[in-house]
Amino acid sequence: MHTYRINHLKQLESESIYVLREFAAQFEKPVLLFSGGKDSIVMAWLARKAFWPARMPFPLMHVDTGHNFDETMDYRDRFIADIRADLIVASVQESIDKGRVVEEKGPKASRNGLQTVTLLDALEQHGFDAALGGGRRDEEKARAKERFFSHRDEFGQWDPKNQRPELWNIFNGRKQHGEHFRVFPLSNWTEMDIWQYIKQENIPLPSLYFAHEREVFVRDGTLLAKTDFISLLPEEEPTLERKTVRFRTIGDATCTGATLSSASTLDDIIEEVAAARQTERGGRADDRRSETAMEDRKKQGYF
Repeated sequence: MHTYRINHLKQLESESIYVLREFAAQFEKPVLLFSGGKDSIVMAWLARKAFWPARMPFPLMHVDTGHNFDETMDYRDRFIADIRADLIVASVQESIDKGRVVEEKGPKASRNGLQTVTLLDALEQHGFDAALGGGRRDEEKARAKERFFSHRDEFGQWDPKNQRPELWNIFNGRKQHGEHFRVFPLSNWTEMDIWQYIKQENIPLPSLYFAHEREVFVRDGTLLAKTDFISLLPEEEPTLERKTVRFRTIGDATCTGATLSSASTLDDIIEEVAAARQTERGGRADDRRSETAMEDRKKQGYF
């Protein structure tokens, strides 16, 4: 008798595809939140597989802070064209111009937190009742509290103390008018799983994930890339140097830290991640604003 076995990546893929199909079946107007980072790339790749040979039955939406890396934006447009998906761009700059949010002032200002209002406005404007997110439980303690199907109230807020039970593979997408859901098909994946799957599937990535030379400076113990929209403080100017770095996460350039690295291939990155003693979000300045920074933002409607 032959025993049928599948490896852990195939199990994770199957689980995620099941969640994606449930997501498409249970909601009337869903959307996939796409940042151009590795997790949202894998999520879009899985969604493409889940509904192949048809096109994805929902669009992708990017919440653009206006402070993204150029490499991310170039990759986003190429990737969207390659997978034949529709893209909606929600602009933080437009939210600022309309007076919906007030831009932070000072040398350490960031637009990262402003994305929440832009996201909630876009969900309401387009009538989306569910949004796919690429969050994983191993990333951060607040994200570890999320269910696969995570309910949001009529104000887009999340209550970590009032979540629905998920028994086996039964997901409850019932909601009242004005409420919506965030759905996380990568919940059980780890950073290592993501990288191994990217290698297995030969998924193209933004060049930021691989070692390259870039001007960086030290701010509060984090290496930040020099950009046109970041002003260096006098004490930071002596730390400005050209170094070989890569990024473990990709987000708003004002708060996404680089890491010193010579990893130029997927095998190099997998080896580096296996030996790492800091989480991938350890270099995110936005998570350091308080002990509960991520949870506070998620309660307000953040990703």
